[in-house]
Amino acid sequence: MGFLKRKGIELSWRTYVITALSYMALGLFSSLIIGLIIRTVGEQLGRFQLGAFPIFLTEMGGLAMGLMGPAIGVAVAYGLKAPRLVLFAAVVSGAAGAQLGGPAGAFVSALLSTEIGKLVSKETKVDIIVTPFVTIAVGFFVANFIGPAIQSGMTKFGSLVMWATEQQPLLMGILVATLMGLALTAPISSAAIAIMLELEGIAAGAATVGCAAQMVGFAVSSYRENGVSGLMALGIGTSMLQVPNIVRNPLILVPPTVAGICLAPFATVVFQMVNNPAGAGMGTSGFVGQIMTFTAMGFSWNIFFIILFLHILGPAIISLVISEWFRKMNLIKLGDMKIDQ
Repeated sequence: MGFLKRKGIELSWRTYVITALSYMALGLFSSLIIGLIIRTVGEQLGRFQLGAFPIFLTEMGGLAMGLMGPAIGVAVAYGLKAPRLVLFAAVVSGAAGAQLGGPAGAFVSALLSTEIGKLVSKETKVDIIVTPFVTIAVGFFVANFIGPAIQSGMTKFGSLVMWATEQQPLLMGILVATLMGLALTAPISSAAIAIMLELEGIAAGAATVGCAAQMVGFAVSSYRENGVSGLMALGIGTSMLQVPNIVRNPLILVPPTVAGICLAPFATVVFQMVNNPAGAGMGTSGFVGQIMTFTAMGFSWNIFFIILFLHILGPAIISLVISEWFRKMNLIKLGDMKIDQ
């Protein structure tokens, strides 16, 4: 154990599920998600015959999306505090994993190759050769023999969730919205989960509502403690900022969660909202969930007002009413939702 500690390797659930997955989400956002947004903007502008600029955006977005694997590789390695040679070589591990196993393959390849690369780092006199070779070799091996099976399993599970949501849109919609919303607020990545599961269709629409409810719900409920800056940080940043407060008083989690439960049936049964994997787990973070909803459903004023109701106004009103009721019952006290900014 002393050797592992000296190498910066911590065999824990928190390291591999929370930290690594959270950094994977940053890699996804910096490549696939932002690339999809840029490409979508380019495609929409192309309808107005604006010359070469829309084509430029479309090609730039496509390039960013194509570099998802390397971005995940370097993000995971950075999150695990990899030495420089391991960090740089993890770019190749992530690329191999993505090519053969999709996002899940890239994550697993980068994770295992980084940890094994750290074991051999600076242990030989030819470190500049041994460390990147071992890191890349492990990443390529994992990509070939483990990544595809993991990706296949994730895809099948995601398909099962989508099928179940289509068969029972009321119950499963509530379940998906609740679980994905809680995942977004918890110190794990709902975005990474949605993309690895390839969540789409009505299930993705429900997930977006649940995630948006957490972000907007916390932003509005805690306005008196956090003001405008907190409203923005929680509403279009991340509700994960409330995790320390949830530990101290878990009841503050009730209003946004109930909001997601109340609104999910409207998304799945009434309006039949859909989304794609890139937007399913993002909520209102950078308005990616809303942009991806337009991408999946097309833009119209009808869709705009439905999104406004389900993703913003509905969660705000429901969460505010419940949180104020809790405050009157002294279940939530002033300062319970104060965040460090």
